[in-house]
Amino acid sequence: MAAAPLRVLACGDVEGRLEAIFGRVRAIQAKSGRFDMLLCVGNFFGSTSEAEWADYRTGAKKAPIPTYVLGANNQDTLSYFPDVSGCELAENITYLGRRGVYSGCSGLQIAYLSGTEAQEQPAPAHSFSAKDVAELKTSLLSTPNFRGVDILLTSPWPRDVGTFANSAGEIDTKKCGSKLVSDLAASLKPRYHFAALEKAYYERLPYRNHMVLQETPQHVTRFIALADVGNASKKKYLYAFSIVPLSSMDPTELVKQPQDVTENPYRKLRKEAPKSKAPLCAEEEPACQFFFDLNKHQGKKRPSDGKERGDSQPKQAKKPPQPTGPCWFCLASPEVEKHLVVSIGTHCYLALAKGGLSPDHVLILPIGHYQSVVDLSSEVLEEVTKYKAALKEFFRSKGKRYVLFERNYRSQHLQLQVVPVPLDLCTSEDIKEAFIAQAQEQQIELLEIPEHSDIAQVAQPGTPYFYVELDTGEKLFHRIRGRFPLQFGRCVPRLPAALPCARRRARAAAVTSRRCVAGRCWRARRCWRSRSARTGGSAPPSGPRRRRRPAPSAASSSPSTSPSGTEAALRAAAPGGRGRRRAVTRQ
Repeated sequence: MAAAPLRVLACGDVEGRLEAIFGRVRAIQAKSGRFDMLLCVGNFFGSTSEAEWADYRTGAKKAPIPTYVLGANNQDTLSYFPDVSGCELAENITYLGRRGVYSGCSGLQIAYLSGTEAQEQPAPAHSFSAKDVAELKTSLLSTPNFRGVDILLTSPWPRDVGTFANSAGEIDTKKCGSKLVSDLAASLKPRYHFAALEKAYYERLPYRNHMVLQETPQHVTRFIALADVGNASKKKYLYAFSIVPLSSMDPTELVKQPQDVTENPYRKLRKEAPKSKAPLCAEEEPACQFFFDLNKHQGKKRPSDGKERGDSQPKQAKKPPQPTGPCWFCLASPEVEKHLVVSIGTHCYLALAKGGLSPDHVLILPIGHYQSVVDLSSEVLEEVTKYKAALKEFFRSKGKRYVLFERNYRSQHLQLQVVPVPLDLCTSEDIKEAFIAQAQEQQIELLEIPEHSDIAQVAQPGTPYFYVELDTGEKLFHRIRGRFPLQFGRCVPRLPAALPCARRRARAAAVTSRRCVAGRCWRARRCWRSRSARTGGSAPPSGPRRRRRPAPSAASSSPSTSPSGTEAALRAAAPGGRGRRRAVTRQ
């Protein structure tokens, strides 16, 4: 028989307004029934709490339900908490303690950390240090078959909690909060995490605690920050929810992922943690018998050749790997066909596809030598994202949607193929089903990646794969383990069927006529520059300007001034456009 869910209330900064919060709790219970407990994060006491608190301390008044509070966050309220390890402050009001885990008879596990992050050593009584966080983590992670806790209570927000998520409003999550709390949340994997202190309400989208396709699925975490009680802006300060203890849940139900789940915002911090862990321990407890003495070589990194170096060299930015032979796509290579280039950015460039599926089939390529998206540095990946967004907007303005695919198999330079498809010929769902059907026909396992996931979290560098991305954000992925058809992306039935026959015939003509291709590129550059001008420069930088060509005759209007505008320019690669191009050249 499934365990009955517990009904819980969570509250933000009370700041001594006891009558306000307990009056609100009584009203909620009168309307919705009894709740099992009230959890308070942030400042429970304020600078003017004594008058109201005296009635509860003496027993003249009583809290309506069992109430659990965190400790002081400043020196002024320390006197309200006589025992650092936790105690009953008044009837039905319990101070949990400095740090630890509260386990109820129902099996519900509540991890808690009182105070704010210490800015000095030794840590004041109202603050926590890295040692406090490490001891709390150790006490739980050493438990056999540890899967996480039900609830985590902290007063500060975790740093970077807004990464991959909905906006936190006026709160900058990259500067606000504590990195130690972020590390604690990443390790303990709470199902609910409550915080306060910022006088703001923020309910983050749930985030996952595993890497898709690489780790066993786990439950998600919901972070909720609550405002202060009785705030003038009427921001939400009380949160009601029902929860079945993790130990009593069916594993299948526990790991179900909601549709709006995002990537873990603390993954980067978790990767950085091992680098700073050893020096931190040595600095805090240099004589501790449980740690090696690292003071002698503190701050040095062992050379890769195993020898000590007398001098330290400044760390230089990592350069992209160099090709082992001639590369057709490195922009600095003499092998690249530069007449196909449409736009050049800082780290990437845009080029027409040689033998594309349509005249406006383009490639996004890194200027340096990178084999796949997984290998890209952060600045290159950021510019690729800008190009994708600009192309999506550009093609939408022409009544088209795009499908993007990459094959990291038997290729040495990243090529992101971007193929536009008219909106009225097929939907994104049609294209997705076509890829899946073609994959099933060829016994290829094409898996759907969650919307907020990144390809780098699914595939490690050097892993062969095929990847599809639709303009809706939907993504499909196949890990290549053996042989793979090189033309798979180009042969999906729905994709060529959505392209007019005249454009497919233009492919053969474009391959044999360098002059025609140069004309297409020239027109595409003009289209791209005109788009940049209209959007105030939001598009990635354009490529180098070509020498201005003579104006066409009156009988043949310029593509940029024709009634159909940009679309007519991009259609100039069709057979009818070549004669007009030659007429312009002969003038």
